[in-house]
Amino acid sequence: MAPRAYWKGSLKLSLVSCPVVLYPASTSAEKTRFHMINRETGNRLKQQMVDAETGDVVEGDQKGRGYELSKGKYVEVEKEELEAVQIESNHTIDIDSFVPRDEIDKRYLDNPYYIAPDGKAAVDAFAVVRDAMKDEERVALARIVLTNREHVMAIEPLGKGLLGTTLRYPYELRDEEDYFDGIKTPKITKDMIELAGHILHTKAAHFDPSKFRDEYEDALKALVRRKASGKPIKVTEREEKPDNVINLMDALKASLKGKSAAKRRAHAPAQRRTPTRRTPRKAHRSAARHRKAG
Repeated sequence: MAPRAYWKGSLKLSLVSCPVVLYPASTSAEKTRFHMINRETGNRLKQQMVDAETGDVVEGDQKGRGYELSKGKYVEVEKEELEAVQIESNHTIDIDSFVPRDEIDKRYLDNPYYIAPDGKAAVDAFAVVRDAMKDEERVALARIVLTNREHVMAIEPLGKGLLGTTLRYPYELRDEEDYFDGIKTPKITKDMIELAGHILHTKAAHFDPSKFRDEYEDALKALVRRKASGKPIKVTEREEKPDNVINLMDALKASLKGKSAAKRRAHAPAQRRTPTRRTPRKAHRSAARHRKAG
């Protein structure tokens, strides 16, 4: 059974337009989830909205939306007023520009979607846009309305289709200087950087998501299986982590000291040999040879 499209519309580039469908590229359906239940009856619990001051349960027709102007002071916004400012979707992905892929700051990347042609008649125009982006190695920046809000979307080729990723707006990102400004700039020797680089090279690999393992998710599934089959659950105490862990800087400094000591030993001059004294017998033979020669 084909997946259900999340959005249907047209991908538009200047005068070129083709029908497309959008599918969410990520899912959390496989994650283990728990519901709140009544431990006495085993029934699922439902949440109720309660007035924060009176504690009374608020019924559906009494619920409204309010924006907090100051602590505890709200301005109420009616449903009709909210609908008046919502952007109505024109079901079009309008491509505004094409930018180099490496210029997109990864912090702006939000939610990924698969974009595919909607029907056989759309394949040709879709392929033209896709292959043109492949040749230019550029990413399209487009506008799309999803859930009554306009989003900027980065679109790039992915296999036979396109990958569209909604981008965050600048006001949604925090300023890195608020977190990095207090980081000092220590004096690091070139040898230490080279040694750290050597460690990096020994762990060099290629990006392979198939090797990612969610150990917590695996443990949750195993726990649920054991409980469902009536097997006892043994709660083990957490092992204390050893406190003799050496941090990177200490390890690098120790390695450099060992490296320097080995280098000094390698370049040290050879010790002079102390002259050996001749034995009396050897001295006697040498004198005899000297007289014979004379």
